[in-house]
Amino acid sequence: MKFFSWHTIRLVLMILGILLIYSFSMKRNSQRKFSKTEIVFLGDDNLFVTSETVNKMLIEKNQQPQNLQKEKLDLNKLEKKLDNHNMIEKSQVFVSVDGVLKVVVKQKTPIARIFEGDSAFYFDYQGNKMPISNNYSARVPLVNGEINAIKRQDLIELFTVIQKNDFLKKNIIGATIFPNGALVMATRNYNYQIDFGRLIHIEKKLKNYKAFYQKAVLDSSILKYKKINLIYTQQVVCTK
Repeated sequence: MKFFSWHTIRLVLMILGILLIYSFSMKRNSQRKFSKTEIVFLGDDNLFVTSETVNKMLIEKNQQPQNLQKEKLDLNKLEKKLDNHNMIEKSQVFVSVDGVLKVVVKQKTPIARIFEGDSAFYFDYQGNKMPISNNYSARVPLVNGEINAIKRQDLIELFTVIQKNDFLKKNIIGATIFPNGALVMATRNYNYQIDFGRLIHIEKKLKNYKAFYQKAVLDSSILKYKKINLIYTQQVVCTK
């Protein structure tokens, strides 16, 4: 009885040959070294983390990644290492088809610079602390006073709204927090202060301020005021 035909045997041999070639190719590919390393920063060009810093973090076993064989480089480990950096929000490390080790880095975005006692740091959108960088100084509001008198989440909400609005981002340059949790803001181009009060009805108060500004700047009456009171959500009270 004929169990195998020549056609079947040839097909099996072809499959085994393909698998052997594929295995050999994969083995050679894993032993190859990277042609180069390419680092890409997402977002703005304001770099808290430099390419040099990222390159140093990529070093494995005292060797640059391009000097290591592909099979000896743990990409997941490198990503975790980068993600643990206090200036990096998220990273991705992968190898392109042409043998380039690519590193994509998304830095954290500061929304306020906090002065607390003798220390200074940034807050990002997620409420995480960021150290002051020697590479770049972010143009964000400066906050001082009784920081602990306000819930961190409320503070993050306030400055997130400010940073996402072009007018407020350009206009509000600082804030002082008082022991009762009330907050007073400083502006860029005018001498008046903004009495914001407690951090409640945040978006409504800021909307009121924007409406007031747009009206007052038209007739130049904005130059006469020393204080803009936003405590009352139904009206803006101005003091000359």
